[in-house]
Amino acid sequence: MRETEERHGAASESGFAGVPRSLWVEEPAKRYRLPDPVRTAAVRAVIFMAVTLIQAMVAFLSTLAGSWLAFPMVLSSVASTVLATWGVLDVWVTRQVWVQRHGVVSSPSSTARELRRERRRARRAARRERRDAARIRSAVTP
Repeated sequence: MRETEERHGAASESGFAGVPRSLWVEEPAKRYRLPDPVRTAAVRAVIFMAVTLIQAMVAFLSTLAGSWLAFPMVLSSVASTVLATWGVLDVWVTRQVWVQRHGVVSSPSSTARELRRERRRARRAARRERRDAARIRSAVTP
């Protein structure tokens, strides 16, 4: 009886009553989802590769069995290998095009950060000099 109550969320001696009973726990993604065109190309490439592997296996087994199907399967496996290679290249090119069109979030390297700091310091120094020169002029001329 007590085990059943605990499973249904009733208070127990160990004090698990305050823990929310959630079936699905949402966790933040460690990596962002692929953009839709890239994901579509990746799925297409995986399908091509799966068909190629199946064809190669059928060609190998039919060659071992001495079947007439061996030669056509070898030819189609070669064609499928070319198609699978194209599919993988398509994923790569689609990803590059997407990145060029939409940009990516990148963190600047330490050298870029240092160059920006130097430029900022130079701008501040130039502003300070102009301000000082303006103060001197205003103090000299009544």
